[in-house]
Amino acid sequence: MHSLRRIFTAFTTSLSLLACNAQVQATDAPEAGDVLVYIGTYTGKKSQGIYVSRLNPKTGHMSTPELAGEMTNPSWVTIHPNRKFLFAAGEGGHPGGGAVAGFTIGAEGKLTAINSQPPNGNGPCHLAIDQTGKTIVVSNYGDGSVSSLLIDVEGKLSPSAWVDKHPSLGEKQKPHAHATEFDPSNQFAVSCDAGIDRLYVYRFNTLTGLLAPNEPAFITTAADTHPRHLTFSLDGKFCYDIDEHSKSVTAFRFDAKLGLLSQIHSISTLPQGFEGKGGSTAELILHPSGKFLYGSNRGHDSIVAYAIDPTTGKLTLIGHTLTEGKTPRGFGVDPTGGWLIVGNQGSDSVVQFKIDPSTGLLSLTGTKFEVGAPVCFKFLELK
Repeated sequence: MHSLRRIFTAFTTSLSLLACNAQVQATDAPEAGDVLVYIGTYTGKKSQGIYVSRLNPKTGHMSTPELAGEMTNPSWVTIHPNRKFLFAAGEGGHPGGGAVAGFTIGAEGKLTAINSQPPNGNGPCHLAIDQTGKTIVVSNYGDGSVSSLLIDVEGKLSPSAWVDKHPSLGEKQKPHAHATEFDPSNQFAVSCDAGIDRLYVYRFNTLTGLLAPNEPAFITTAADTHPRHLTFSLDGKFCYDIDEHSKSVTAFRFDAKLGLLSQIHSISTLPQGFEGKGGSTAELILHPSGKFLYGSNRGHDSIVAYAIDPTTGKLTLIGHTLTEGKTPRGFGVDPTGGWLIVGNQGSDSVVQFKIDPSTGLLSLTGTKFEVGAPVCFKFLELK
């Protein structure tokens, strides 16, 4: 009798395990409407390149990140408008001070290398692709230059045909181009230079893929702000940059006909009364609704959230959320606007938060993964 009871118990336990496994497999299986989450990293003992996870935007379930493609220090990744290609900027570890590499996006998000090109500069740290998908602009932190490469229909990169090197302003101010973004009209590109406190504006020719300095060519920010990343409002009327050294976000009006920037105001990224020393800001992300703006604080180790006034462009603080890790550099918001995923570079972790659609506030979901030095997130919806 006892033997029969043990056999029955073992049998029912096995059935339960099989059911659990089947449930996990069903949960992890890709579904239409799922979102691929690509993660750029600094490579080392815990990372070999670009990782990918699947996100179910309805439930928030994320699969364990897996290696999608090997590359040295793919610290910035971006996805082509046709959704077939991914491009990455490789900082260091490449001949000539860096590389820009292209990949084909395959089944379940796996990446196959197409080709790579030198960035026509030193230390590429950011990439932006124009709306036609023919031109990719590279921001080179090492020598303070902005360059462009052309992309053919098969995703192959051609050698750079255009470059603009920002000047040094004395011994203490060396140029460090950190990010460039195309405006919603695709007629201009604005570039942050964190070394010389300037935002450069370029006119963009969609037919040739070439850029040229606007008139005036730049706007100067307050001293020692160090503008790092930027984003535009959905209607293109406003532009926002996050200032690395002053730990602030600055709002600008943007004239989409003339390419002119005019400052509205600046607002701190830190809580009032915070007395911690050091640290810096990093990423700046606009919520898909256009109503909220998020920034990352390294040192305070938090995400700051703002509400955007659609008429004036002014920002109002919503609150701060700790990232459950150290040195949050890169993060991203999924296309549905329901989930924010942050990479804690200093503690090798990826942490997920749920976004309240009415208030913009963040709440922990309990989802956390180990990924070596995660610093960039990009999303691709599966059709």
